[in-house]
Amino acid sequence: MVEVKTIEKPDERRDFPGGHIEALHLTGLDFAVGTFEPGWRWRESVRPIVGTELCEVHHSGIVVQGRMRLRTTEGAETEVGPGDVYVVSPGHDAWVVGDEPVVVYDVAGQMAQTYAKSSRAGA
Repeated sequence: MVEVKTIEKPDERRDFPGGHIEALHLTGLDFAVGTFEPGWRWRESVRPIVGTELCEVHHSGIVVQGRMRLRTTEGAETEVGPGDVYVVSPGHDAWVVGDEPVVVYDVAGQMAQTYAKSSRAGA
């Protein structure tokens, strides 16, 4: 089997204040391109949509552009930027640092499946 899709033509797009997710769904892989504008913060943008205190999505991916700060429920804090490969467990907040949009490629699957969907929709 060979299955190929391009990020230029995602299967779905989910918009939220200050950003959006473009998702591709392939056999065995759900892939997301996340774009977050300057000033975006999970707590203000996505929390009202999903209804949880912190982001409860597992993320694995790479930062393509921009800088983002992450803080876990335990208080650990770090910043990621272009070329950084990351794994972030559920239970975190995140926000854009600086004047440049952040673009991430997320391969964990959960982001493509449920990120920024209403809790009534299963998120």
